[in-house]
Amino acid sequence: MQINLHQTHHTIADFSEIFSYLEQQDNDGVFSNSINLFPELFLCGYPLQDLLLTREFIVNYCDLLDKIKLWWSSKPRSNSVLLLGGLSYEIREEIPYAIQNVVYELSENENLKEIYTKCLLPSYDIFDEAKYFTPGNKAIVWKYQDLKFGILICEDMWFSPHYKIDPVKELFEVSKDQKLNGIFNFSASPFYLGKEKSRINRASQISQQFSNCPFYYVNRVGSEDEIIFDGGSFHCNHEKVLSKALSFKEDMVTCTISEAKEINGNYLEDVAAHSFETLFRTQLDYTLEPPQLKKLEDSDYECILHALNLSIMDYADKIGAKKFLVALSGGIDSALVLTLIKLFLRDDQEVEAVYMPSQYSKGLSYDICKELCDNLEVKLTTQSIKFLHSAIRNSFSENFVELSGLADENIQSRIRGSLIYARSNQNGSIVINTSNKSELAVGYSTLYGDSVGAISPLGDLYKSEVFELSKYINKKFENLIPQEVISRPPSAELKENQEDSQSLPAYEILDAILEGYLSYKYDAQGLIKLGFLENDVNKVLKLNNFSEYKRKQFCPIVKLKAKSFGFGRRIPITKKAPRR
Repeated sequence: MQINLHQTHHTIADFSEIFSYLEQQDNDGVFSNSINLFPELFLCGYPLQDLLLTREFIVNYCDLLDKIKLWWSSKPRSNSVLLLGGLSYEIREEIPYAIQNVVYELSENENLKEIYTKCLLPSYDIFDEAKYFTPGNKAIVWKYQDLKFGILICEDMWFSPHYKIDPVKELFEVSKDQKLNGIFNFSASPFYLGKEKSRINRASQISQQFSNCPFYYVNRVGSEDEIIFDGGSFHCNHEKVLSKALSFKEDMVTCTISEAKEINGNYLEDVAAHSFETLFRTQLDYTLEPPQLKKLEDSDYECILHALNLSIMDYADKIGAKKFLVALSGGIDSALVLTLIKLFLRDDQEVEAVYMPSQYSKGLSYDICKELCDNLEVKLTTQSIKFLHSAIRNSFSENFVELSGLADENIQSRIRGSLIYARSNQNGSIVINTSNKSELAVGYSTLYGDSVGAISPLGDLYKSEVFELSKYINKKFENLIPQEVISRPPSAELKENQEDSQSLPAYEILDAILEGYLSYKYDAQGLIKLGFLENDVNKVLKLNNFSEYKRKQFCPIVKLKAKSFGFGRRIPITKKAPRR
């Protein structure tokens, strides 16, 4: 026999798609003489949030289970096992009284028998599992014929002291002094930079703990709103990865079954490198004073490109969008977003760029937009806002005082937001947001103006990282992005001779302060002790805290880091400002 890791990619609650996958694999003979592992909650998708409480979902899900049972029993089965992640409902008076995250067995012996329940239910960052699920409390060794395997579901392998139970330790105790052929982990593990390495390291730790017993890890792939699942399923033994699936693509890996290992020795208490504690890890280079963001490698930027490709295209596919719309400004952010969309674009999709100059826009901005669109072979439309801006100012002053200062700057951005959405409505395209993490952190985006969009590709990249990603793309794709947009000082061009440096610290300083603060590691005094100027720290933190209401109204942000804005960061809007 062999083990197949099915790294699947399907839409949440698309039960016909899920069943079709099983049927097709069965017809192709994949299930013969094999143990087949499917990701956590394969039978419904993840994360479900309140969807799993809705009547329609529950009825359709239960229908799928009945359909699978009938299909599985429709022909003889021998040496064919499916272990499927799914939900188990306890229904009382038509109300879901208890819901569990389980693994089901399909074999010649069992037809959708629950064999294991997830014990650790994460409720940090993007996770909300304790809100919905009832935890398990029992480790098991699953037996099939003369084979024995330990079972874990996703977070169960990431023990942290704030949990009351360590499933790996519990599994060790029930496995001790007997032989295991391996350990299975069924995951729906979200992506962020460095996560794959951490998974493999943790699996290697567990393998060593279990007398170098093989570890089989199956993960799902796909993108759900702002969360990316990167796949990367693997089979390792001790520190050696014996086989590995592709990242960011649906795949299947076939693995051998090793001889059983006798589990002996003592369990070594260990705090995993990735769990709740991850929230407090700050990506700063402390060799510099003051510290700066850790520099990303080319391999990191390549990984970011794959992640953004999957996220944006999956988002568009799942909402049925074929056209993309980007508002160009002549700045680095919009230039990078348009370049990304063009690089990812398929033959059945279109992208359009619109440049909307005001009286403050410089000629260089148009030149950059034109050169970029020529390089990318993208249609560029110029729609001036000068006269609209003038008309609004005149009309406004008839009833109120004259528009000036920030109000005048913001109205220009909101005119652009209205125009780009008028074009979106006109041709059925989705607007791609162009804001970066630095802007979102300090509120330098206008509500209903440049904050508009269906999804934000750059919202988890600091401004300095936006520049570096642009340079990487130019190195890889022969200078698609005009050099002038990389070298010119950043500016919103909403007033005469405006530059970002007039109102913000330099981005290498700003981004480092934000990283220290947003990771929950430092307060104002802690940042000042690191060498940052007190005025800079106080200004940045004040802007960040005041801007919470803006972020609450922002579009989904593609999650690329361990700690991101969006669903995983929930800070009250109405709170007392920190003391300084």
